[in-house]
Amino acid sequence: MPASRSESRLQRLLPASLNIPPKQWLRAGIGALLGLFLAGWLTSLAYGPGIALHLLGPLAASAVLVFAVHSGPLAQPWPVLGSYALAGALGLAMRQGFGAELWVAAAALGLSILVMCLLRCLHPPGGGVAVSVVLADPGLTALGDHLLEPVLLNALILVGVAIAYNRLTGVRYPKGAPPRKDLHHTHDPLPSERVGVNAADLDQALEELGEFVDVTRDELERIILATEQHALQRSLGGITAASLMSRDVQFASPDTSLEQAWKLLANHHLKTLPVLQAGKLVGIVSLSDLVGPAMQRGRFSWRNLFGGNAVRMAQVMQRQVVSVSSQHPLERLLPLLCEQGLHCLPVLDGEQLVGVITQTDLIAGLKRQLLSAAGSASDHRVPAL
Repeated sequence: MPASRSESRLQRLLPASLNIPPKQWLRAGIGALLGLFLAGWLTSLAYGPGIALHLLGPLAASAVLVFAVHSGPLAQPWPVLGSYALAGALGLAMRQGFGAELWVAAAALGLSILVMCLLRCLHPPGGGVAVSVVLADPGLTALGDHLLEPVLLNALILVGVAIAYNRLTGVRYPKGAPPRKDLHHTHDPLPSERVGVNAADLDQALEELGEFVDVTRDELERIILATEQHALQRSLGGITAASLMSRDVQFASPDTSLEQAWKLLANHHLKTLPVLQAGKLVGIVSLSDLVGPAMQRGRFSWRNLFGGNAVRMAQVMQRQVVSVSSQHPLERLLPLLCEQGLHCLPVLDGEQLVGVITQTDLIAGLKRQLLSAAGSASDHRVPAL
């Protein structure tokens, strides 16, 4: 017991894991090196080495944020550029008005934080800029009102390098809200957003927390959704596409006529047909694909649909087909059939079509899982006395 208590105390003292993959450490380190070197080098060419070296401290701290913590709200371009401009201007005004004293530097820091928060450009190294300007050496103060120029040049170069380097290494920077999927062009939220956590819930929770959280709301939403996805995966118990799919697949060929395809869909109460050629999946056709050609001829009628030159599936089928394997887990099928507007997912083993999964199959599978979960819960109830 004493040993376990000492271990738990030691664990509480240890810092929390950063949850950053090691390859990101190297990527961030190289990016910070390049950003700081280029900014310092170009500033030294323009204003001299002494001025550039005096401003490297806050710049190095900014480099850590924009390369290592690039997804946080403090590391975005506006906080970097806005904080450097505001803090530099405040520090310059405080120095010219009250001199290069310690209390002046502290006051400049406090005012900078207030203004940065007000203008939504909070960036910790901006406070370092304000202090550096107040306590600047004679070489830097000789620039007078032009002192802001090297400060802003540093920020612009660092942000420019961060945007280019982060994107070249596969990191989206600056961060922005991901585009909203709107397949039906209505004001309805996505099916996955109608239940569970939504943006309004996050805003209310952050407001109630009353503290600064170094993560954007969009990133926080992504973390919550990923957590829910892992919980869903655990609760679904390894159900795969093979256990849900329909195996007696009705299909068409590229030479199947419009009338033949329509009869297949009507006879089997289907909405989509896979298109096979020599046993390989080459496309998929839906009801809307069949009605479209007739609508283009003019007023819709059965005569327009079946008359005239025969329309073949090769002319109307969709060639870009989203398919899954038989081992595809159920939790990864849900977004495909619920959010991407797909009504049918062909199931392939290698290149061979072995089944299809429709939204009806998915609902039936979820129903079985719910009934199974309810039965398991009832088995654990305490018997009535």
